[in-house]
Amino acid sequence: MLITRLLTAAVVLPLLVGALLFLPNQYWLACLLPPLLIASLEWAALAGYGRVARWLFAAIVPVSGVGLLYAPNSLASLPVPVPFSLFAYWVSAAFWLMLAPAWLAGKWRVQNALVMGVTGWVVLVPAWLALVGLQAQPARLLTLLGIVWIADSAAYLAGQRFGRRRLAPRISPGKTWEGVAGACVAVAVYYAVLWFMFAPREALFHGLGGIILFAAVMVMSVEGDLFESWIKRQAGVKDSGRLFPGHGGMLDRVDGLIASMPLAALSLYYSA
Repeated sequence: MLITRLLTAAVVLPLLVGALLFLPNQYWLACLLPPLLIASLEWAALAGYGRVARWLFAAIVPVSGVGLLYAPNSLASLPVPVPFSLFAYWVSAAFWLMLAPAWLAGKWRVQNALVMGVTGWVVLVPAWLALVGLQAQPARLLTLLGIVWIADSAAYLAGQRFGRRRLAPRISPGKTWEGVAGACVAVAVYYAVLWFMFAPREALFHGLGGIILFAAVMVMSVEGDLFESWIKRQAGVKDSGRLFPGHGGMLDRVDGLIASMPLAALSLYYSA
């Protein structure tokens, strides 16, 4: 399993990083549309939609995302111009900071198609908008992605080696507190390395703001992982799909990003 995961990552990561760093924004946007479509189809399947409803949902999600991106830049009626994507970030932040924790704590089993559809939109579209928008700051976006990737890998390895106490046995039996501790240590080391390399010229590492952002992104990535695990458990499946050997489906690969990227984009917007 580990070898398969490493081989898949060795193929996908260089392509993703190369596209992020070197493609113009409109081509980066185009590259992110197929993953959004696939993730939408996977969510619709987990929600129990029929074939037609799955494709309808999978069409609505990317079309609405692009629509928000290319809509007029702000609401003219407001005293201060506000991008439409910012509203999506706020909706996402409210969901992940208030509703999702209650959902997980209560272990809600939601069968209503409309509720699952709206939830899927809130889960997917703001994260996609954040990934598209943050490409304007490629080094920062790569740094944020690194937090999620490092936390996920460290949690997996630490959990495999030291895992004893389950984090949320009824939601995701494979996740452990030792895995979370491993993720914390790895992200702390990652922050320290970047601080020593870039602190003098990168505002992200000035004061406590960077530490709080790194910690928040890591915590939110864990929440996103747990939330997707609960949705899969409700659907009675282990993986959201079989797209990536050793990794599962698209949602399995982006579950940490869907919760963390909108919050990170919101933070960077207000700290600019």
